[in-house]
Amino acid sequence: MDSTLNKVMNDFPILNQKVNDERLVYLDNAATAQRPNQVIKALTHFYQTDNANVHRGVHTLAERATADYEAARRKVQKFINAPEPEEVIFTKGCTDGLNLVASTYGEANISAGDEIVISIMEHHSNLIPWQQLANRKGATLKYIHLTDDGELDLDEAAQLITDKTKIVAVAHASNVMGTVNPIKQLAKLAHQHGAVFVGDGAQAVPHMAVDVQDLDVDFYAFSGHKMMGPTGIGILYGKRKLLEAMPPYQYGGEMIGFVHEQSSTWAEIPYKFEAGTQNIAGAVGLGAAVDYLTGIGMDAVHEHEQQLVNYLLPKMEAIDGVQVYGPQDPAKHTGVIAFNLENLHPHDVATALDMEGVAVRAGHHCAQPLMAYLGLTATARASFYLYNTQADADRLLVAIQETKEFFNHGSRKTK
Repeated sequence: MDSTLNKVMNDFPILNQKVNDERLVYLDNAATAQRPNQVIKALTHFYQTDNANVHRGVHTLAERATADYEAARRKVQKFINAPEPEEVIFTKGCTDGLNLVASTYGEANISAGDEIVISIMEHHSNLIPWQQLANRKGATLKYIHLTDDGELDLDEAAQLITDKTKIVAVAHASNVMGTVNPIKQLAKLAHQHGAVFVGDGAQAVPHMAVDVQDLDVDFYAFSGHKMMGPTGIGILYGKRKLLEAMPPYQYGGEMIGFVHEQSSTWAEIPYKFEAGTQNIAGAVGLGAAVDYLTGIGMDAVHEHEQQLVNYLLPKMEAIDGVQVYGPQDPAKHTGVIAFNLENLHPHDVATALDMEGVAVRAGHHCAQPLMAYLGLTATARASFYLYNTQADADRLLVAIQETKEFFNHGSRKTK
């Protein structure tokens, strides 16, 4: 990865700018990643040469657009090692995919007295759909809590997941603490009790190799924009036997078999779940992002980010007044690092870092139950990706120190 890092950085034009007279250090990748030239060009090329609706036309542009769209599906299939392309559904994003499962599989299979198990670290996208499903159906929603080290309490998980459990839904990696969860182990536990396992892969697929067959997940959702693809596009993987038994999520064009005046039949998967005109250009752009990541290699991406975490995490934890949340072992940590600076509100910290050209996020990160569990209202969060460098990590450390000095002494460097 080191040998290609300069080339990688040159692929991202948005990073070649200054913010507040400082070189931009973009550390908000858990919210959304930046796009390389290759993805931007793929979008431009599609709109300039191939733009048409898919599947329904026989003219040349429609056939080219359809070929591009389905090629993107096959790229994603290979990228996550899904058994077949029909198990890959295009969605608006990870949130949309998780809602799809809750509104179709969940609605059809959850009854009063059933139990759904999630973790306390879930993003609202993998919490509220199950919460509301449980409320509608009279089911019980249970939470796996954390060890003192910020990891899932697997002993508690083994107690919570019982024969009453119908769905277990857990993030592959936390968007707040960077914790990588053992979802293969949790999926096995769910299956032992006859439950299905739903994985939220939004923070995992962009950063590590994911094999849905090896994990044996029943459903797995992720977003394109966090892996350098366009916004408004995402993926839901589901096992064929489950998808085929599920009712449609939305109704309209493309998802039908045949429509009569009083009844309708549905198309085969995946089209049963892709009603209306999809984000075709988004799918093409996502395919280009998959090509880009595949060209670098996900093992190389993961190794690069791990090197940054190994370098940064001990240094952040050594700064007086800085509290870092999540596993202390860098090997159990993604490039997401949530932290607070003593006596300072995270929004003030993020604003001060922005004055140094360092872009981080501050807030509850769509994980309010986790914040309440930790006794917090918010944190600052720095999140790294393949185009970040050790120099970026150093800039963050310097900016944190200068923020401390500014608020403690009322002075700041002049530019």
